[in-house]
Amino acid sequence: MNGFTRDLLVISSSAHVDPVAFDRQLDMLNEMLYHVENWRTFCIANELIHIHRHKIIHKPHLIQAILQEKNQKGFVFVCSKN
Repeated sequence: MNGFTRDLLVISSSAHVDPVAFDRQLDMLNEMLYHVENWRTFCIANELIHIHRHKIIHKPHLIQAILQEKNQKGFVFVCSKN
């Protein structure tokens, strides 16, 4: 495992869960989320609405570059494609 910890809310339909099995499920969930949560997937799932340029930006490399700018002016919105 990578040592990264996060707060997760896990809801189960069964009243009694074996603690060892529950810990194993949490480890697998953390590992899956570690591989899925990255810049590439974030930029694919979202788009930017840039009000000053009157543009909607879809290209992942441009989204990442704009969001990493230090001196970002206002009116740049991140919008989910879902």
